[in-house]
Order: sequence, then C-alpha cells, then structure tokens
Amino acid sequence: MGKCREAGAALRRRTARAVAALERRFGVPEWDGPEPPLDALVRTVLSQSTSDVNSGRAFDALKEQFPTWDEAFAAGPEAIEAAIRAGGLARQKSRRIHDLLGWVKERFGAFSLDAVQEMPTEQVFETLLPLDGVGVKTVAVMLLFACGRDCFPVDTHVHRIVRRVGLVPATASAERTFHLMKPLVPKGKALSFHVNLLTLGRTLCRPTDPKCPECPLRGMCDYAAGRA
Repeated sequence: MGKCREAGAALRRRTARAVAALERRFGVPEWDGPEPPLDALVRTVLSQSTSDVNSGRAFDALKEQFPTWDEAFAAGPEAIEAAIRAGGLARQKSRRIHDLLGWVKERFGAFSLDAVQEMPTEQVFETLLPLDGVGVKTVAVMLLFACGRDCFPVDTHVHRIVRRVGLVPATASAERTFHLMKPLVPKGKALSFHVNLLTLGRTLCRPTDPKCPECPLRGMCDYAAGRA
C-alpha cells in the first residue's frame, strides 16, 4: 500500500508539472461560459469520428433547420439525418440524437437537460451513460464545457499524449485513462489541461511524426526519451 501511495503521489506531481509546462507554452484557457447541456451533448455526439469543422457545420445546420429540440424530434430521424449530413455518419448519429431527445423528454418532461446542473457529477454519469452513443468522454465534455464542472475529458489527443508521457499505462483504454486521470489532474485544472493537451496534440504531439524536440513536455515524456 505504501508503494502504491508513493507511486500515486509521484504521478500527481508529474501531472502538475505537465499542466504548468503547457500553461507556460500555451497560456491558461478561460471558460467560455455556460451552454444548454442538451446542446453540448448533441454537439458532442456529432463530433464522434469526424473533425471539429465538420461536426460544427452539422450542428449549425441542425439548429438552423430546427431552432428548437422539440421541432427536431417531431421532424424525425430522417429529417435530422438530412440536416447533419455534413458531419459524417449521418444515419447513425441522427437516430442516436432522435432517441436521445425522446429519452430526455420522457425523463425530464421537457427537451432540456438543465436538471443535470443540480446533480452530483457521478449521478450525471450514471444517468446518461446507459444511452446509446453516450460514453464517458461525451458526458465529461458536456460537464466541462457546458456546466463548468472540473471534469477532465479524454479524447483521442489526450489519450495519446498522457500514454506517451507515462501518466497512464501505454495499454490503457480511453475509458480506463479517464478513471486513472481523475485523481491526478490538479483541482481546478481540468479545463486548462484538457484544452492545452488538445493544442499540443494538434500541433506537436501528432499521431505520426511528432515534433518531440519542440514539445514542452519532452523532458518528462517516456515516448520522447525512447525516440531519442
């Protein structure tokens, strides 16, 4: 038990160093303010397996076609599919969104997830994870960006980098990484670490041909040490 506590403390210190190094390089991101949680959840469903540009276009087109969620639900999955075609996987996502809207209406009596604002974080996960197409990343993104919760999402970039750096095992799945990182991220730093890791993953720590010599985490990164 003593060795496990020591290892955990070392990983927390290493994570705090990574947070500070990224803030020195990229700055401290600011929260944009609240967004309706249902908007954020639908937006995140649309972001799955596509680029931010395409998912943003799909969400904007969906809201332009159907200004309210009750209009989108009443129109049906085929109409939603036509509206979100720019985002890719439109047929699959349209049915997930339609089912999600129907569940929200049945569960909360309105096309709104504002009730999650009053729920403890773990209860939000327990409530939403059984839904098709909603995973831990989807819920965490909603909580962080729409609700301002100190919740650290693990997307593709984050998953790649924290494994390369050695904060979690190289074989850890994205969901396992989410749970392993929860006690490591310093309090109040979920937004900063997540956003700055996205920036790092898009610019330097790319899936192929990463620019390790330019990386602010190179001095603590297992992957960079192995390449050297």
